Amino acid sequence: MSSQKGSISMASGYRPEIIQSAFVDFIGSRLQPFWSLTVPKLRLVARHQLSEELIALQFEVNRAFKQRAFDSYGGWQGGQYINLTVVIDGIYHQRSYSLVGLPQQTLWWSELGHSKSAIKNLGRQRHTVTIALKPQGLVSDYLTRHAAIGTIFPSSVPSGNFTLQQTTLSSQARLSDDQPMLAKLTFNSQTPLLLIAGGSGITPMLGLIKQALQHQRPVTLVHYNRGSVLESYWQLLAAEHASFNYYLINTEDPASYLGDSRHLQANSLLALNLPLLATQIFACGAPSLLAGLYKAVDEIDAGLKLSEDLNLLGDLQSVAKSKLEPRHSLRDNLIIERFGTDLAPQAVEAMGKQSDIQTHTVYLRSRQQQFSSDSTLLLAAEQAGIRLNYGCRQGICQLCRCNKVSGVVKNIQTGKLSGDGYDSIQTCLSVAMSDVVLDL
Repeated sequence: MSSQKGSISMASGYRPEIIQSAFVDFIGSRLQPFWSLTVPKLRLVARHQLSEELIALQFEVNRAFKQRAFDSYGGWQGGQYINLTVVIDGIYHQRSYSLVGLPQQTLWWSELGHSKSAIKNLGRQRHTVTIALKPQGLVSDYLTRHAAIGTIFPSSVPSGNFTLQQTTLSSQARLSDDQPMLAKLTFNSQTPLLLIAGGSGITPMLGLIKQALQHQRPVTLVHYNRGSVLESYWQLLAAEHASFNYYLINTEDPASYLGDSRHLQANSLLALNLPLLATQIFACGAPSLLAGLYKAVDEIDAGLKLSEDLNLLGDLQSVAKSKLEPRHSLRDNLIIERFGTDLAPQAVEAMGKQSDIQTHTVYLRSRQQQFSSDSTLLLAAEQAGIRLNYGCRQGICQLCRCNKVSGVVKNIQTGKLSGDGYDSIQTCLSVAMSDVVLDL
């Protein structure tokens, strides 16, 4: 009987764990907190002041992080992030932070340094990760000012779609739609890049720019901020790469404005003299910045459409053809990362959704609760005194994800509508477009 059971387990490929890995982790963490078979962890090893506003934190990685990130996937891509779990006064907090630089490469402040100590430490950077952040907010302030060197933090491995690879995926998605007009406008390794950042939205751009320039991509950076950030670094990159241009828009200095405006507008984009319809646009910042971007690209699109229609007048064959073939939209060129989740009125208006966002009822099926919502589901629940799970509040960490049983929601980041049935959604990004039932 026992031999038969053994043959069944061998045939099925099942191998019972005599000692559970979780138990090994538990015992090992008591002996050495940094050690783990399964949990990625980071140990703070250094802080670097990048500017008056930005501080870089450098972390050593444990074996689990190294195996899952470096050994299995070769590291990360420019524009990706990690989630850090931080304990402050006995309360667990999780935040997402952009990774600086590229894997297993020295960071620019080491490349600029000529001291023996800087040269000696270059080898240590091969299996470290570095994030950049502003010392604002509870967790960021703790990390930049109070956490002791050597403090250990559980973390995720690098992830996120704010990457150059996403441009290829976007092109493939358009091709799969069997749209002949759009197929001519797919992006490739030589497509120009326009990177638009607001404030600390510059942090994911650091790795993106470095990676793009390594692949000899033409890159234009536009950074809106109250002061100049990393100006010497941008000067260095521009001197090394003729294909890199940058515009630092100090919102307090009219001399730095693009298109005679302190805010991002259509004239600002046109002033760059870029082939916008053939340019991939990455943008990261607060809702107000992204609202301006959506409004600007829509105005440019409307102007281009009007120009095309006027050129086609008198050519009936071209007019008929233009109605049959889908037209490329400048919005198709956008890849967005956003900070914050407030659905500001100007953001709604700029995205062309003011008329279709109304108050609807959201039912939490398991809790037997309900609330009214005319903003994101997360914000509306909190305003009604109902606590939902959340982490970064930016659509990144996925901790707010839940199952929608019925009803239609709209993603404020992409503008896409869900189906009316069962779906997995993020409450920090979803606005109810009808009465909604959540499996909560």
